[in-house]
Amino acid sequence: MKIAMFVSEAVPFAKTGGLADVGAALPLALEYCGCQVIVIMPKYKCVEKSKVKIKRLSEDISYAIIGREIKVYFIENDAYFKREGLYVDRKGDYADNLERFSFFCRRSLDLLKEIDFCPDILHLHDWQASLAAVYLKSVYNTQSFYKRIKCLLTIHNIGYQGIFAQEEFAKLKLDKKLFDINGLEFYNKINLLKGGVIFSDFINTVSPTYAKEIQTKEYGFGLEGLLGERKDVLSGILNGIDYSVWDPDKDEFIFQNFSEVCIEFKTPNKEDLQRTVGLPLNKDLPVLGIVSRLAEQKGFDIFVQSLDELAKLDLQLVILGTGDAKYHQLLKAIAKKYPQKISLHLEFNDPLAHKIYAGSDIFLMPSRYEPCGLGQLISLRYGTIPLVYKTGGLADTINKRNGFVFDKYSAEELQSIIKKALAVFKNKKKWNQLIENAMDCNFSWKASADKYIALYAKAKER
Repeated sequence: MKIAMFVSEAVPFAKTGGLADVGAALPLALEYCGCQVIVIMPKYKCVEKSKVKIKRLSEDISYAIIGREIKVYFIENDAYFKREGLYVDRKGDYADNLERFSFFCRRSLDLLKEIDFCPDILHLHDWQASLAAVYLKSVYNTQSFYKRIKCLLTIHNIGYQGIFAQEEFAKLKLDKKLFDINGLEFYNKINLLKGGVIFSDFINTVSPTYAKEIQTKEYGFGLEGLLGERKDVLSGILNGIDYSVWDPDKDEFIFQNFSEVCIEFKTPNKEDLQRTVGLPLNKDLPVLGIVSRLAEQKGFDIFVQSLDELAKLDLQLVILGTGDAKYHQLLKAIAKKYPQKISLHLEFNDPLAHKIYAGSDIFLMPSRYEPCGLGQLISLRYGTIPLVYKTGGLADTINKRNGFVFDKYSAEELQSIIKKALAVFKNKKKWNQLIENAMDCNFSWKASADKYIALYAKAKER
């Protein structure tokens, strides 16, 4: 099967979030399963900093190769893409994002014909690539090359939809009739993700539970009605994790390698983490780790409310991440108040992240909503027990066999489930069983790729 992916970021070339990990890992897994895959993305300024060799194809197209023979094509336009940020600068979203990504979508569609790669499936990711489905079905549909191509749109986070002023619609060079309630119009504005949902043959998101949640008013961000109408072609497939990167048996960042057959080697990593972050060395004291964006969506409203109460308990907290300024200030104040209990690191620090996953006993992830989540999947691999709110991908991956789950979103419920986890921690037999169950979980990209291939087959037949 031939797959063309349009994605706005992919490691190691450009990254702002988890989309970039999927943008690289899924094509690699699909290639392993026998698919012929290409990836098309913008050539941002940061692309040149990657260590992968980039070759010239034409005046405005270059490419690199990942995996065995996956070509990653870069759409070049210095006026649009040669900037420090991908989507924003310090002032906020780039004012010309509509033009930037409409250009990306059209130029990517043209490129398919230029390189004579006619895919069975055009796999689009998020609002930045959604216009490709609109153009494919309304502009390019008269050309025989494009007529048989089917579209799959993956929604990674429905909170980001690509919304612009209606006055900019002419820049899209689309029929004016498409700016209505059955097209891209959304409360008198342009909504690119809505266009993708309407014009794609199939839609999926990154966990089965999130696929259901986005059909509700609470989680649908205004598109719940449309998604409900398209529920027959809407599904959820969990993201995977790259076990070549996240493997405690081979991880070069951690103090002592370990595996499910020698979990006792996890203990030296705990002591190394305590030493690294400046907390008192105590292997019997439970360490709770957080690696996260510091934002309300990630549960930091109820977490911050809980910190004074948690500081009374026999535990230690290690927090790594950056995010909203108000949480930076609140966490700085509380960490200063309890220096023997809380170690705060307001930064991006990949080696420290690995140490937190390996050395913590419990991994906190109380997200208000979480389309998929990777942190809980990584922590399972390292035998660090996830403690999560029952939502999205967290609900699909964590249960009483491998973690702790609370289902009422409040500071009181968060405190209650943490206290329950601490009680279980004291029972070493039960705790070691939890660790074994956690490390036995398999969330590889191979399993996810198999499900995508099945979905591609359905779309191809549609």
